[in-house]
Amino acid sequence: MCQLLAMNSSKPAALGFSFAGFTERGGRTGEHRDGWGIAFHSSEGCTLLTDHLAAIDSPLAQQLHDNPVKAKNIVAHIRKATHGRIAPENTHPFARELWGKTWSFAHNGELKPWHTPDSAHYGAAGDTDSEQAFCHLLGALRARFPDGEPARGVLRAAITEIAGEIAANGSFNFILSDGDILFAHCSTHLHYVIREYPFSVAQLIDCERSIDFRQHNHLDDRIAVIATHPLTENEPWTAFAPGELKVFAGGALLHDTAPQRGVYIQISY
Repeated sequence: MCQLLAMNSSKPAALGFSFAGFTERGGRTGEHRDGWGIAFHSSEGCTLLTDHLAAIDSPLAQQLHDNPVKAKNIVAHIRKATHGRIAPENTHPFARELWGKTWSFAHNGELKPWHTPDSAHYGAAGDTDSEQAFCHLLGALRARFPDGEPARGVLRAAITEIAGEIAANGSFNFILSDGDILFAHCSTHLHYVIREYPFSVAQLIDCERSIDFRQHNHLDDRIAVIATHPLTENEPWTAFAPGELKVFAGGALLHDTAPQRGVYIQISY
């Protein structure tokens, strides 16, 4: 399956250290050679970079290693193709506009494919189950809240419900961000770590590289990193429970205070 990586930070930050370990799994320590991509959410909007080449062979990935980009929210993905050709249009993350914001999305898992009705607001440019699921998720949110973005707790409950409907048809691990907050949903494997004061030294699992975060961060910095599997061997990574949706803002994990009732969206196959 594919691999996910995301960051939510209290301040614009670079994902360089974690990205270095993550891209090793894109063909060297892992079998995910069918493309990679990354979305940066900054004050200037969302920048989406994708490549159908393996991450370890990609000049674009090397360019990002050499010149890390800072952002408050970052969503990244390395692909092992299950549905869809190896092609630029099938490379995650995907991005769409909703409520005046650009949302980015990346998926790990395999879903039963379905046909999006011609009347649907969002259509897939490629032929992956992942992009179809993203279009359905955003379309369901748009239909449920046509007058604009709801309160955060209501939005969280809605995403939980729609994600549960989709996950009933396969494995639906995903990262979703609107540039302000970051949603992470687990079906099988997903982990997170919060890096904050007092910072420590971390060692990557996939290559001989370590970093002393005390030398690179301020006392008020706080960064949440989410990945399919832990990237470092000496940090307190926490596993998600299957079916769990977690929300991150300002580098912190937000507690669920929203009601769990709502209208479910039915998917037709």
